[in-house]
Amino acid sequence: MEKVTDYFGERVFGDNAMRDSLPKDVYRTLKNTIREGKDLDIDIANSVAHAMKEWALSKGATHYTHWFQPLTGITAEKHDSFISPTKDGNVILTFSGKELIKGEPDASSFPSGGIRSTFEARGYTGWDPTSYAFVKDSTLCIPTVFVSYGGEVLDKKTPLLRSMEAISKQTKRILALFGKDSKYIDITVGPEQEYFLIDRNLFNKRKDLIYTGRTLIGARAPKGQELDDHYFGNLRPRVSAFMTDLDKELWKYGVYAKTKHNEVAPAQHELATVFTTANISSDHNHIVMEFMKKVAEKHGLVCLLHEKPFAGVNGSGKHNNWSISTDEGVNLLEPGLNPRDNKQFLLVMVAIIKAIDDYQDLLRATVASAGNDHRLGANEAPPAIVSMFLGTQISSLLEDIAEGRGTLEIEGEKLRFGVHVLPSLIKDSTDRNRTSPFAFTGNKFEFRMLGSNESLSSTNTAINTAIAKSFKEFADELEVCTEKAFDKCLEDLIKREYLAHRRIVFNGNNYSDEWLVEAKKRGLYHLHSSVDAFKVFSDKKNVELFQQFKIFKESELVSRVEILYDIYAKKINIEALTLIDMLNEQIYPACNNYLFKLAEGAEKLQKVSKVAFTKTQARIDEIATLNDELLGSIEALGAELSNAMDIEDSQEKSIYLLNKVLPLMDECRIISDKLELIVDSEYWPIPTYGELLYSV
Repeated sequence: MEKVTDYFGERVFGDNAMRDSLPKDVYRTLKNTIREGKDLDIDIANSVAHAMKEWALSKGATHYTHWFQPLTGITAEKHDSFISPTKDGNVILTFSGKELIKGEPDASSFPSGGIRSTFEARGYTGWDPTSYAFVKDSTLCIPTVFVSYGGEVLDKKTPLLRSMEAISKQTKRILALFGKDSKYIDITVGPEQEYFLIDRNLFNKRKDLIYTGRTLIGARAPKGQELDDHYFGNLRPRVSAFMTDLDKELWKYGVYAKTKHNEVAPAQHELATVFTTANISSDHNHIVMEFMKKVAEKHGLVCLLHEKPFAGVNGSGKHNNWSISTDEGVNLLEPGLNPRDNKQFLLVMVAIIKAIDDYQDLLRATVASAGNDHRLGANEAPPAIVSMFLGTQISSLLEDIAEGRGTLEIEGEKLRFGVHVLPSLIKDSTDRNRTSPFAFTGNKFEFRMLGSNESLSSTNTAINTAIAKSFKEFADELEVCTEKAFDKCLEDLIKREYLAHRRIVFNGNNYSDEWLVEAKKRGLYHLHSSVDAFKVFSDKKNVELFQQFKIFKESELVSRVEILYDIYAKKINIEALTLIDMLNEQIYPACNNYLFKLAEGAEKLQKVSKVAFTKTQARIDEIATLNDELLGSIEALGAELSNAMDIEDSQEKSIYLLNKVLPLMDECRIISDKLELIVDSEYWPIPTYGELLYSV
């Protein structure tokens, strides 16, 4: 039987492949270049390119591509073959270090927010040697960054890599305060990817799913998620077969697919991967999302990655588990047996608390999208208010320090089951809080606001940069303290900064109405919609943060705001047009046909029966009234959508769509869903929620 270890990473030009195919001195130089962040020598690049090409050819590759992450939300590829013509009319297969390092895709057709004009076409991709190349289908995919001719950032990977360098530099300064010298710092991320699986034949009958990724109409099925019987339930054979094939494909690409299970909503599932370096984790997550869709197709399924494909059941998020470690594998978020005496841990924790409090608005903005607006704050995901959960032990410890109280050590408590044969367990020092947006879970932070369809890059860029700033400020202050006064300086700093930023800490129920009131009292941001959140990228304090660490120029941030509003407006426009199309061409005619059938039947019955048929007539009147209301709502929606599209400014257009168009879309949906519940299923023209959610 084939073992996972026999084929794990076989499609990746990873460490083993490099070690086997590169000269020893080239391999050592490349590894040191990657670890220490030095410039890559062209001779080394040429040697790597040759070895990479030969390896790729052995895997059946005929082309190569610079695989990058433009601001479209997906990955992009332009494929070039390895062939070069010879004078005798034949070809040779070549791949140089220059071709490995640099590519030139057309930059004019990707979103730039005004940085690039349509006629300014040149852009550059540059090899990211820290993320391994891989062969997909017949193409060698080389992970790269993407910038304009003028050097402006046009992708999501470049800022992430810069933020990793920034936090690494400042973390080394923090560690040096405690007499530790680290060569490099590893920022690690482990995402949990939620998704839905539905039958492809049913998918193909729904225009809304095809064009928008979510259902724009649809009455709730008689059974939803209220019994909690789907969560962690037995995997259905078709789903299990999909998951088995998905795991195998991902393992071939070196993706650390670890955990799989049914999620809360019917037809919803989750895949979690093991922690790895942040930019590699982001690349891997793009591979995960791509192969979820490809493997689903082979099984006659469709994988939905929209944040809210179905109303009335949970949407899908992507939990971003973040941690930070030294080159020796020491996790800086590990409290140790005695957190009170672990000064380094306390300093790191307070720095993170300060960072999240200072830049809560920025963190919220990184998860803003039209799709995620349907999910955040809906009692299935964190509210649109950023707060932190620390747990009882760490919170009590920091409160005691801040208030000058002595701290009692909390020893591990044993959990006994009352059955002698079962072993007792040592309880964790704190419970988990699944309602918290940014929760400490023992040795990492879990950020739960990210939407299922989004890249990990933007969120982790913001987290890294904000924490780098806290580390820098703390290091600046503590480095000037004398050795004799250091402990006092450290204690005073921890106390002062925790008191200044403890408003962000909340260990209770983030879903409750009481928390909304309390959060307002504390002065926390409540950016309810994405339209409110996008603009904070260009707020002065956030611009200064990114400029300070050379992550973004101000013009690049302004351009991103423009892109986000533009994408939002286009998505809502597509949804509204799709809804109008479905209602006009499918729902309204179907209801009319059923209405005529009912009326015809009632007329015939009255001729042969003395029954008054008052209830039947009432049903006919109800359908007629609703269908007439639907037609009126369709016309109103079309008019407001036309008004919105006449607005040139993308921010103003988005605001108009949010306040005028979306409410009318909801109104249309309410009427349509009422009709669905009373119209004969033989007349209803599209698959229902019951069919979509329970057919796999």
